[in-house]
Amino acid sequence: MKIVILDGYCLNPGDLSWDGLRALGSVTVHDRTAAADTATRLAGAEIVFTNKTALTAEVFAATPTLRYAGVLATGYNIVDVAAARARGITVTNIPTYGTASVAQHAFALLLELTQHVGLHDQAVRGGEWSRSPDWCFSKTPLVELSGKTLGIVGYGRIGRATAAIGRAFGMRIVAADARQEGDGAEWRGIDELLGESDAVSLHCPLTPETNGLMNAARLRLMKPTAFLLNTSRGPLIVNQDLADALNAGVIAGAGLDVLDVEPPQHGNPLIGAKNCIVTPHMAWATREARARLMDIAVENLRAFLSGVPVNTVS
Repeated sequence: MKIVILDGYCLNPGDLSWDGLRALGSVTVHDRTAAADTATRLAGAEIVFTNKTALTAEVFAATPTLRYAGVLATGYNIVDVAAARARGITVTNIPTYGTASVAQHAFALLLELTQHVGLHDQAVRGGEWSRSPDWCFSKTPLVELSGKTLGIVGYGRIGRATAAIGRAFGMRIVAADARQEGDGAEWRGIDELLGESDAVSLHCPLTPETNGLMNAARLRLMKPTAFLLNTSRGPLIVNQDLADALNAGVIAGAGLDVLDVEPPQHGNPLIGAKNCIVTPHMAWATREARARLMDIAVENLRAFLSGVPVNTVS
């Protein structure tokens, strides 16, 4: 059985093993695959794994041997699921693997915005402490989180994990989610949540309703001392509106791990905006989370081969 991994590098840059999949078939691993090469690389394959390489109707039509497509991520919009279903191809995803890692990263962003650890480390390395007339100094105002309100937009697994960290810091938790059920959060509508919160963390899926959720009007509802965090999906935020709000002091800062186009295009207004921290979609990528993802991918394929597929989306 021929197994092809189209873009394995982000999952496994060399610190994990593909042996779990190799036990199930003949595995070919490509670090990256250009769209023009996808069908050629899948020639004769029965099994394909992909992260961000698109599996279109045209690709499926050109590879009639395919029986299974495993997405090495939670989001599966890069697969034409309807086309796969029409050809009898099972599609699976990895529904949960990085909950703790993403929640941790959300707070890493918030702590950098409130404590500016990196900025002060650079100042010390540059000799500013040595030259200081005082025994300590700070270059920016510092913010204590205890007693502040953390607003969680999207109270699923990652939202709840982020809330748990917030509680450990002594923060009050308010949440906006259509389900309004959970572990003691105070429920609010999105606009009310924005007005109450000292920090807002986005953890909702990207849908037609949430696309552009954080626009100029919504940003103006936030406190001028508040911070916005996004470790979910880039298009939840209107780039220019957030950049304008940051540069004008409408809100105090933003920490983003995702953008609407990745890698970012030249001229993205958020890169270089005032008090805006941007990390390269790395919240999911701890070794522990990637190892869980790998294990689940193997188990997904094993279940499919045994005739009882799990985590199917097709």
